[in-house]
Order: sequence, then structure tokens, then C-alpha cells
Amino acid sequence: MTSSPLVILARRAASGAGNALLAAVVAAVVAALQLVAFALVEWPAFNSSNVTRALTTVGQVGAAVLLVAAVVLLRRHRLPWLAKLLSWAGISTFVTVTLGMPLAATKLYLFGISVDQEFRTEYLTRLTDSAALRDMTYADLPPFYPAGWFWLGGRVANLLGMDGWEVFKPYAIVALAVASVLALVLWSELIRADLAVAVTAATVALTLAYAAPEAYSAVLVVLIAPALVLAWGALHRPGPRGSSAGGWGAVLGTGLFLGLCATFYTLYAALAAFAVGLMGLLAAWSAVRARRAEGKGLRGRRSVRSAAAAPLPTSARADGASAAGAARADGDSRAAGHGVGPHPLPAGGAWRAAVPPLGRLAVIAGISALVALLVWTPYLLEAVTGEVALGGGAFHYLPEAGAELPLPMAEFSLRGALCLLGLIWLVVRSGSSRRAQALGIGVAAVYLWTLLSMLATVAGTTLLSFRLEPILLVLLAAAGTFGFFEGARAVYRALNEPERFRAVAVAVGLAGALAFAQQIPHVLAAEITTAYTDTDGDGNRADKRDPSAVTHYRQIDEELRAQTGRAPADTVLLTADTSFLAYYPYFGFQGLTSHYANPLADFAGRAAAIERWSELETPAELLAALDAAPWRAPDAFLFRRGGDGYTLRLAADVYPNDPNVRRYTVSFPAELFADPAFTVTDIGPFTLVTVAR
Repeated sequence: MTSSPLVILARRAASGAGNALLAAVVAAVVAALQLVAFALVEWPAFNSSNVTRALTTVGQVGAAVLLVAAVVLLRRHRLPWLAKLLSWAGISTFVTVTLGMPLAATKLYLFGISVDQEFRTEYLTRLTDSAALRDMTYADLPPFYPAGWFWLGGRVANLLGMDGWEVFKPYAIVALAVASVLALVLWSELIRADLAVAVTAATVALTLAYAAPEAYSAVLVVLIAPALVLAWGALHRPGPRGSSAGGWGAVLGTGLFLGLCATFYTLYAALAAFAVGLMGLLAAWSAVRARRAEGKGLRGRRSVRSAAAAPLPTSARADGASAAGAARADGDSRAAGHGVGPHPLPAGGAWRAAVPPLGRLAVIAGISALVALLVWTPYLLEAVTGEVALGGGAFHYLPEAGAELPLPMAEFSLRGALCLLGLIWLVVRSGSSRRAQALGIGVAAVYLWTLLSMLATVAGTTLLSFRLEPILLVLLAAAGTFGFFEGARAVYRALNEPERFRAVAVAVGLAGALAFAQQIPHVLAAEITTAYTDTDGDGNRADKRDPSAVTHYRQIDEELRAQTGRAPADTVLLTADTSFLAYYPYFGFQGLTSHYANPLADFAGRAAAIERWSELETPAELLAALDAAPWRAPDAFLFRRGGDGYTLRLAADVYPNDPNVRRYTVSFPAELFADPAFTVTDIGPFTLVTVAR
């Protein structure tokens, strides 16, 4: 008895979800155990010794052994359950060793608490303090940046009893290990299992090298290649359906992936949606074209049959066929022609063939929107109904990389060679391989987005295309892996199948893979070094050098709690040392820069208010100005001492200049706080001023 499409879909979804859950558990356990083991030894700093670099290489070789063993078992169709475990363990070990071993002697993740990592750590600290969806900096505002990755990290921190800054490193590494193994599971559902291991290993290596510092986006980068292949299978289904489930499982999976992107990283969600939208349009165009070609073919065949059925001299009738027999044959042909009636398909009706792929695209959009609303609902409601000024410059950044087309395939390097091979494979197989079509559309989407970003500069903004390079690299790496295997097979056949050729191909592939893998710490050298030179939340530098002024943060936190009598989450602090907010969950009155500020926060208005406050002459005027502020006023100020006053170093958006931020200093006279309403405390280079309310 044939099962219904719904039953088939449910079974496949349950099987895939079960595999994914088991793989995620294995990856999380393997990564966590390895990180705990790394922490048991007091390692030298990465930037002053080659010990951890050497052990990273050893670990990568061990991971490669596990993956090769898995591929051998899969090729021989033996012990499939063991092959799965080995592949999952191998991928998660590779991720953990490559990132965890170089960072083993520090509690901080790549880039420490510097540059963009500061606001990311601040966000994780905020959502560690509370599971409520709140802005990372501003009180009483919902978050603008998607909270998905950070919210999950906050729950992990609560479970382990760790601070947000401290959980960042282990959580980021384990999350990336889990995402990498999930990518392997998805690839295994789409292509041959042994090939899935190889392409996953290649894309994970590129992800670690070029996307790992932005941990919350890296988990999407490693998944995007198989997700696009899945999406193309959902939308473009020429000919008879490949399964009675009709591709609706792929529709569901694509919608869930786009929704996941929207809850993790807005830019990648937009790019992925753009690529899937292109797929939908191409699938619709292809369906219409095929329907028109089918209609023309039917008309042509009927013309031939009509001529054959015309009255002929008896001697000309082949095999004594009668007119009735010819008519019956014509009727059978129409019946076989997908139920077409006695008249040719009208040319104007071909557009109806576009309805199924566009309908699937609409379903994908609906599913993804529902998932996205899990984190976007509070912000959208506030933006629509709130009385808060909109502003911000999140898209105001155009570095040199955003003004040029990324062409990694033109580089003379291992990365360049793999990308060049991928480009060749995409072009050669674009007409015959659905994988090549899906990856090719993804690559085209990146380049189109880059060109649109350049055009957007005319309107005074950008689309931040420079951040899409990791996605481009991963898509080309996936294509390059397929190209390597198909190219090797073609050469093997062209050389009349020499006995040792396969061994040579495997040796060359492994050598290239290991050569690139051991270069990953070199690629990330600056990010790793910063993790050792920044001062952590305990006031220590992992390279054993003298810590920065961050070492005074603990005392500042104690004084704030004692003087205000409130918990950090109930206190608004005005400071230019915003890294303090990355370690302790106080709300800030002003963000680091407008580019990371919530558009609902009125960054420019707050900056202007701070300047006006600094120009006041008496404490009474300052207290009145604080009470009249349209936002929740500061409960405390954290200044740096300078001259006869207290200073704040603030930032202004100066796009289209590069750099796009101008730093300037605002100085508050000490006399402004000469009032019993203010409590002034000097702590190291800082001056803490609390306001009695």
C-alpha cells in the first residue's frame, strides 16, 4: 500500500530531526570534553610560544584520521552507525582543536573584548542576566540586533553558573562544532555520504579561517551551502516528482533555515532570502519555458500526425494501416501528453506553470517569517506603536573591501586554487547538476548583492557587502570539492584507469587539506593575540603582562551597587568606557557608536544632550536637565579624569569617510557635581559619580 505524501513527509522529517539531534549531542559532548581537557593544563600564551600551535596541528591530524576512517567505512558500506559517529566526532574535533587549542591559555574568545567583540559580549552579558528580550545597551528598549544566538548563550551561561564574558569562548566553539556537524547531516541527506564528509570538512575549514571571529554568523556560514541546495530542490522540480512527498520537506527545511538566519543575523538572512528569491524566479521562468516548449512540441507532433492521417492512395498506406488506426494512435499520444485535450495548449496559458514554484516560495516566506517573529516581534511593535525617535547608521560603513568585487579564485594560494576549481566546476556543470545550479545561484546572489551595495552609496548608505566574503568562500569551496572529485575521476578515466591513480588523488587531497588546516591559526593570528592581550573580567591578561584599566572594573561595580542600592539591571550608566558594560549588565545611556546603536534609541539626540549637559554651569541646572531628558536619565557617570574636569570620549558617524567614526572628547567641569545629590569617587584612572534620586 502506498503511503500518503503527508506520511512520507512526516517520516522523513522525523528521521532527519532524529539524526540532527543525535549529531548535535555528540558534537556538543566531544567539544565540551576537549575544552575541559584543554583547561586542565597551564599552557603558555599563543603569542609568545609555539607549543599550542604544535598541539593544534597534532589535533587536526587526529581529526583527519577520524574523517578518513569514516569515509573508508562509508565507501565499503560497512558499519554505517560507526561511520556516522566517526564523522561527527571528526568534524567537531577539528573545530574544537583548531579554535580551542590556540585559545587554551585565555578565557577570552577571538578578538577578546576589542572592536566589535565588545558589543557582542555586552549582548551576551545582557541576556545572561535575564532571558527577557532587551536591548544590549539601552534601558526600556527591545533589541534591534537578532537575539537568537545570544539568548541561547545566556541560557547556557545560567545553566553553568558563568558570567556572560566568561561563557563566550566555550559557547562559541561548541556552537560552531554543533553547527558544523548539522551541516554534515544535511549534506548527507542531499548527496552521497562519503562525499558529504569531504565537502563538510572543506567548508568548515574555510568557515573557521574567515568567519570564526564573528561566532554568531559563522554558524550560519557553515550551513548555507547545503541549505541552498535544499532550497533549489524545493523550488525547481522539473519532470516527474522525485518522491511522493513532492519536495515539501525541502520547503519546510528551507523556511526553517531562513527563519533561523533571521533570528541570528539580519544581513545573512537578507542575503539568503535574496538567493532563495532568485531561485524561485528562475524556477518559475524555467517552468514556463518548459510548458511553452511542451506546447510547441505537441502542436508539431499533431501536424505530423494530421499529415500522416490524410487520405492516401491505398498503395501508399504502410502496413495497411487504416484511418481509424491513425486516429487511435493520435488519441493515445494525447493521453500520454500529461492529459492535454484535443486542442494544443494556448501560448498564453504557459504562465500557469509558474504558480507551483512561486507558491512554494510563498510558503517558505511564511514559515521563515513565523520563526523570525520569535525575536523580532518586540522591536516591530515598538517601532510601529512607540513614540521613540528612529535613527542610526548600521549600514554606514564602506571599507575598501566593500568597494571591490571579491575574486578569491584569482589568488595564488590554496584558497585561491580551491575557489578557482569551484568556479570551473560551476560553469561546466551548470546545465547538468542541480548542486552546481544551487551553488551557482548562491555565488551570483553574493555578486549581485555586492553590486547593489555599491549602487546604494549613491543614496548615502550601503548593504554591507564586504561581510559576505565568508559566504562566497564557503560556496566556492563546496563547489571546488565537487570539482576536485569529478575532475580526478575524469583524469582517471582519460589515463585508462592507472592502478595507483586513486591513491595519488587521495594523497594530494589530504596534503592540500592539512596544509590549509594548519594555516588557520596563522590566518587568525591577530584575533588570537588580542584574546591574550585584552584584560578579562577577572582583571587578568592571559599573556601575564600588566593588565589594563579594566582591572578596576570590579571595584567600580562594587561601588555602584553600594551607592545606588540597586542591581546592575536597574541602573543606567553614562560612560565612554563601554567595555564595562560587556562585563557587568548595567544599562548604558549611550552606545559605543551609532553603527551598533538601536535605531529606536536616538543616538544623535543623546549625543547632543550630553554635550549640552557638559556646558551647564551649576549642579542645579544639571539635575534639572537630567529630569527633563526624554529618555531614562543616567543614575551614574563613569568618567576619565582629565585636567580640571571629567572627560567622556564619544563617537560621531562621519560616513562616507573611511574610517567612518570620528572620536571627540566632552569634558564636564568638576563643579557641576559639587552638590549633595552627587557622590564622587575616584577609582584608579576613573571617577565614578552617582546621582541620588
